[in-house]
Amino acid sequence: MTKKILITGKNSYVGNQLADWLAKEPKQYEVVKESVRDGRWKDIDFSIFDVVVHVAGIAHQDTKANQEDLYYEVNTNLTIDIAKKAKLEGVKQFIFMSSMIVYGASSKIGETKVITRETKPDPINFYGNSKLLAEKGIQSLQSDDFNVVVIRPPMIYGRGSKGNYPILSKFAKLSPVFPNIENQRSMLHIDNLTEFIRLMIENKEKGLFFPQNREYVNTSEMVKLIANVNGENIKITKVFNPLIMIFRKKIKIFDKIFGTLVYDFNLTFYQDNYQIRNMSESIILTEKNVSLSEGGQKE
Repeated sequence: MTKKILITGKNSYVGNQLADWLAKEPKQYEVVKESVRDGRWKDIDFSIFDVVVHVAGIAHQDTKANQEDLYYEVNTNLTIDIAKKAKLEGVKQFIFMSSMIVYGASSKIGETKVITRETKPDPINFYGNSKLLAEKGIQSLQSDDFNVVVIRPPMIYGRGSKGNYPILSKFAKLSPVFPNIENQRSMLHIDNLTEFIRLMIENKEKGLFFPQNREYVNTSEMVKLIANVNGENIKITKVFNPLIMIFRKKIKIFDKIFGTLVYDFNLTFYQDNYQIRNMSESIILTEKNVSLSEGGQKE
């Protein structure tokens, strides 16, 4: 039986990628994408959908101090209102895209921050707090007839993605050198995420989930891999490390790029395999216009 799925966030990167992913199995999934920014979502008949995947929201890259109220209105209140409407009209599952940002910032360079099941959320800004409040609001709606899934992904990347990855990619293709600093990051390729969401739908899941790639990422090694995929020869060097350590207090992005922030692997285990892309495959897919089969072979 075909499952009918509503994706909120018509122009969302994750939403569009998920719609394309599910379209590969048209007999199993029928997908509708809708914008929810203008209030017309209130007139949508939710009763025809089995699942609502809510990915609409304001991202942290757009954070401006004078927009705090807007963040809570869109990321928190709108999420809860849509979830309430979904439950009221008989939708069976609501999937919400939260963020690892609810745990706050990454560690300082040289330090390690590992998130486990016992780690308490500790948002450092209103973006993270707006996501956390949305989680709490929709989790209270969980019932026997209404399953709530909250996903806290780490940095999502893939072809056409936004955020830090495109910046690092551009740097890898233009610069002859890049700092060599030991760190680890949890990341999530878009194919691994969309497959994970598909499994959430297929298995009628409920609860809190923490998907990530099957391996941690070292920023310096990732930049070198990006350069190699693009035919560039970048040198990874420690010559800049003393300067970075001096200026990292004033230039916050250094800790963000080179700090360590990971999910414990025990936290991200799932019964079915969603980690269908390893790091090297994911970089090829992101940097090159190629197609890989689920097993990683070029099609």
